[in-house]
Amino acid sequence: MPTNPGSRADREAKLSELHDQLTAAVEALVTSEQWVRALEFAARFRTRSFNNVLLIHAQHATAFEAGLVPHPTPTYVAGFRQWQELGRRVAAGQHGYSILAPLTARVATSEPTRPDSWRPLGRGERPRAGEVVRSKLIGVRRAYVWDISQTDGRPLPEPPTPQLLRGDAPQGLWDGLAALIDNAGFALTTSDDPTLGKANGRTDFLGRTVMIRGDLDAAAQVKTLAHELAHVRMHDTMTEAAALHRGIGEVEAESVALMIGAAHSMDTTGYTIPYVSGWASTVSGKTPIEVVQAVGERVRRAAADILANLPAGQLGTADLPGLSRATSPMPPSIPTATTAPPNRSVEHARPRRLA
Repeated sequence: MPTNPGSRADREAKLSELHDQLTAAVEALVTSEQWVRALEFAARFRTRSFNNVLLIHAQHATAFEAGLVPHPTPTYVAGFRQWQELGRRVAAGQHGYSILAPLTARVATSEPTRPDSWRPLGRGERPRAGEVVRSKLIGVRRAYVWDISQTDGRPLPEPPTPQLLRGDAPQGLWDGLAALIDNAGFALTTSDDPTLGKANGRTDFLGRTVMIRGDLDAAAQVKTLAHELAHVRMHDTMTEAAALHRGIGEVEAESVALMIGAAHSMDTTGYTIPYVSGWASTVSGKTPIEVVQAVGERVRRAAADILANLPAGQLGTADLPGLSRATSPMPPSIPTATTAPPNRSVEHARPRRLA
């Protein structure tokens, strides 16, 4: 049976307080020194052309097959000197990946509007009085870069990833969440289907299915199910904001999962705080704190509706287990911006960093 409707107002007030604490935890994380250092490190790696990305991936795959690198895909790549500037060096025996770098020359003119008036400047040559100087692309040259796995040296300022929950789930919570999935017209399965990849769960709106990894601990499975139920209830008819950017939808779903867990004395913060902070940081034009604050009302309503229809949903405290406003959880890996996939399915997984 659902929980007592008369307790809804009190429950919603406590959910609002939970969201305030979540916002404070995100703020503590994204303003921490470790988070800032990770952002600064990532900013040192410029985006490369599509052709060079293909070249890097192909050469890295060859190196992986030869046992020279530990992972099949590259992550951070940089030139020899740039790695030295970052306190790392290319390991002995590691060959660089050949790419095409722009070749530029300095040109000068006193009549910038005349295309045929530009003249090349020799090395060390200064422009004449009144001349304008620009850089001009005159060709390409071969250059070499190395993946971070080919280097050693100073440890990276790379924050840890969200930690999967361990142990048992609250009694009856899986069955209650599963019943709401079924009531919404979605078929629920637990599976080790390889199409899930690294995702813990997936909601497919076209196929009307929800899939949860079968090799997770019960606590992680039920938390993931709460996340997917939030997708089912909030994103079947996508809001404009959530449809515009997947990060907003992920922040909403995982925030609801935290509240469902807290209502059942379940501590999800080791996974949820890094996950929410990471996805919130992918939304351009807003700070992570602004993203979390903006979804607060929708999150509170969705969590309250779910709890009102769960047989065991009793929000006895407004405190997140193991979390206070002064706590600064360990930062997550910083995800890349990803929009909602065209097949209208949403995967519950930490996004992978681009090379």
